[in-house]
Amino acid sequence: MTKPRVLILGYGEMGHAFKALLEGQCDYTLWSRSGTGDSTSRLETARDCDLAIFALPVMAHEAVARQLAEYLPTSSLCLSIAKGLDEAGRPAEAILREFMPTHRHALIYGPMISEEIRAGRPAFAEVGTRDTMTYKAVADLFKGTHLNLQASDDIVGISWAVILKNVYAILFGIADEMALGDNMRGYLMVSALQELSRIVEEKGGKATTPYGLAGLGDLTTTATSENSHHHGLGRCLATGQCDAIEGEGVHTLEMVKKHQLIKLSSYPLFSLAVDILAQPDQTRQLMQTYLDRLKEGD
Repeated sequence: MTKPRVLILGYGEMGHAFKALLEGQCDYTLWSRSGTGDSTSRLETARDCDLAIFALPVMAHEAVARQLAEYLPTSSLCLSIAKGLDEAGRPAEAILREFMPTHRHALIYGPMISEEIRAGRPAFAEVGTRDTMTYKAVADLFKGTHLNLQASDDIVGISWAVILKNVYAILFGIADEMALGDNMRGYLMVSALQELSRIVEEKGGKATTPYGLAGLGDLTTTATSENSHHHGLGRCLATGQCDAIEGEGVHTLEMVKKHQLIKLSSYPLFSLAVDILAQPDQTRQLMQTYLDRLKEGD
């Protein structure tokens, strides 16, 4: 049986994680803009591919998709793992739909820490697609690997759940650094999920979607793992280390504000993250003020 031909776009941690997952499963080619190491910089190689995995930041999706559309056969599938918003405030699926309209698309979101994937530990994700044949193609590709998949037809829901959870994850790192305790973790998890559920529904998704792998599953991993960039960022903010405030969650928050993607006043916990990133030197005071308001019943 002929192995599928896969183009892995991106030479970062997740590109290497998917390379490790697919070793022996398919004939793959790694692509990077610079052609570093064992990667190629030639997108023309996509002409022979059945599937392209966007293991790239969402900010790079438009430029790569514009070029890739010239070479990738229209029968091929585009699979994105990007969990952010671009400068126009668009999630990955919207970008692929706009710039590769004749290709099939799917998303793969869930708790997938790259270090654990490369170490051979189990990972879990939802495949966002409304087409059963597309889901089957993705499931067949990863069959026998330690990436365990579930189907989801709520593309809007899993997109916004997985994107916004990075913002909430920062608050967990702050709370842990402030030694606010496990009870605080429990409160943050419930409150974050309640807000995510309302936001997803506001965006046109299903209110229950944030309680799946792309929401609760990924939030738990990102918010509690010491390997998580966003958890670590929260710890840094709580200790006054404000020199390197960057990451998908930070950019997401900036884009939400810039494009007014949600009504901030309706989501107190998300608004707390907004205030902290605007005044990072006041992180501890802002968290304490939030807790004081809870005591007062506000």
